[in-house]
Amino acid sequence: MQKTISKQTRIIVAAILLTATFFSLASQTMMVTALPVIQHLMHVTLDTAQWLTTGYTLVIGIVTPLSSNLYEKFTNRTVFLGIIGTFITGTLMGCWAHQFWLLLLARLVQASASGILMTYTMTALISIYPPEKRGTIMGISSLIVSTAPAIGPTVAGFILQVLSWRWLFIIVLPVMIVVWVIGFVKLPNFSPTRNIKIDVLSVGLALVGASMALTSITTFTTNAHQAWLLLIGGVILLSIFAVRQFKLTNPVLQLRIFKYRSFSTMTVICILAFMILLGTEQLIPVFTEGVTGTSSFVAGLVILPGALVNATVAVFAGRWYDNSGPQYPVFLGAALILVATLPLVWMNKHTPLWLITVDYAVRLAGNSLIFSPAMSEAFKDLTPEENSHGTALNNTLRQVAGAIAVTLCVVLAGIPRSLTVGTHLAVAIISSLAVGIIVLFSWYLMREKQTQTK
Repeated sequence: MQKTISKQTRIIVAAILLTATFFSLASQTMMVTALPVIQHLMHVTLDTAQWLTTGYTLVIGIVTPLSSNLYEKFTNRTVFLGIIGTFITGTLMGCWAHQFWLLLLARLVQASASGILMTYTMTALISIYPPEKRGTIMGISSLIVSTAPAIGPTVAGFILQVLSWRWLFIIVLPVMIVVWVIGFVKLPNFSPTRNIKIDVLSVGLALVGASMALTSITTFTTNAHQAWLLLIGGVILLSIFAVRQFKLTNPVLQLRIFKYRSFSTMTVICILAFMILLGTEQLIPVFTEGVTGTSSFVAGLVILPGALVNATVAVFAGRWYDNSGPQYPVFLGAALILVATLPLVWMNKHTPLWLITVDYAVRLAGNSLIFSPAMSEAFKDLTPEENSHGTALNNTLRQVAGAIAVTLCVVLAGIPRSLTVGTHLAVAIISSLAVGIIVLFSWYLMREKQTQTK
């Protein structure tokens, strides 16, 4: 398949795919430092404003499983132009949004494109490059995926220093339009199509069920009765969705692979690590802007070193796993998270920003030590045919869990009258998940040892 595409065309295709992926991932995290600004300008609560990030993450988690079905059902050219066109539509809506609900809708439209784009880019690059070149292009792709979310909050902070929040959308718009035009002119069709049926009912059950369950978390603080109804209804719909997947020939999510202990256990550990990551990433800007009075730009600079450390350590953690397995990096990572929790539960408006920056970086280093080895261990028993399903399932569950973590942290931070006390509470609870990682991973190692001795 890749032999029919010239070297020049491959470079152009890779360039437009990676550029689009970079800006979509940066857009996802740009809103982190903008939340306090939008909360003030649009006169909404922080619980409401956080849906700009939570909703984005949730929609990515829901649409990610569709990417493989779309790639098989339609030509790669049709899918790409549709994805970028959808992202441009959401970006235009954000540029002109004058009410919060319209701004939220713009973010959700962006997210529906971004979730499919990430998987599409990976699949397309593998399709057009020969095996001996894939390592290089995947390395570049990994760098993009790690760097874009890291610099998003910092870039947004700088923009908010000199321009309005609308420029978070305006600055992305011309880039995506150029990407669409180049894709329309240069992108060839290089993937065959299959006549498969996308189960719309499953998509609806997942979307409505997850949205109800997430909304219930923010509703508990104002109307417990309504919150319980939303939570129970959401769980019922998600249960119906899960049962339905076992009955479909082409399920949206292949849940049968949970039969592998390595996949099920390590996926849960990945989920817990991702919840710690997104929960902390949400709390730090809220605290630094709301308590210490820093600007959005400074708040972005506080979390930038940690994000870069997270990306750098992931490379070394992967090599460590290759040499000695997951036990040492995972346990060390959990320990670093717990140690780095102490300064965060004691910080106040007088805490030096450099201390928060260093502590956050240590915390994310620990997170990266857990995540890369756990992800590698999760796929060790899957067959090549099951790898794509495992990737979709792992990504989906992580994104949905991340949305829950962000919502939970914001709600917990807003319960006490003092934002400082609320942040301490949220940090303590989200950090307790590291204890769960230690317990669950210890159980996994024990069962693996028992299996090997039989």
